[in-house]
Amino acid sequence: MKLHELAPAPGSKRERTRVGRGLGSGLGKTAGKGHKGQNARAGGGVRPGFEGGQMPIYRRLPKRGFFNKFGKDYVELNVAVLNRFENGTVIDPVVLVEYGVVKNVRDGVRILGNGSLEKALTVKANGFTKSAVEKIEAAGGKVEVI
Repeated sequence: MKLHELAPAPGSKRERTRVGRGLGSGLGKTAGKGHKGQNARAGGGVRPGFEGGQMPIYRRLPKRGFFNKFGKDYVELNVAVLNRFENGTVIDPVVLVEYGVVKNVRDGVRILGNGSLEKALTVKANGFTKSAVEKIEAAGGKVEVI
């Protein structure tokens, strides 16, 4: 294949439909809107979720629970996950994203104490459980709350 032979795939380029341009086009006269009614008018139609005056489903269904808009959503990691890093590494949320341990750091990182840690690491995070602090320090590491 050469540069001058490049072309779009057959059928991939289609001209836009011009409505209301004569009977021969197939979409002349009423331009595909039928005769009269709300949807035939300029600016016609109803808003999303409108059910013709019937009580809409979002109002018929019961609401449950409570959403705290001021609540923090921390990414939680166990101590055992930190074993993949080398001795003496400084671990913070940026490093966790770079290494692919965490995809999205939302409101911060919290370290939990599940598993065991064999490496001496400096861990910087937004929160730690007591057992996580004990395990990191027992392995010869340091804990810093951001």
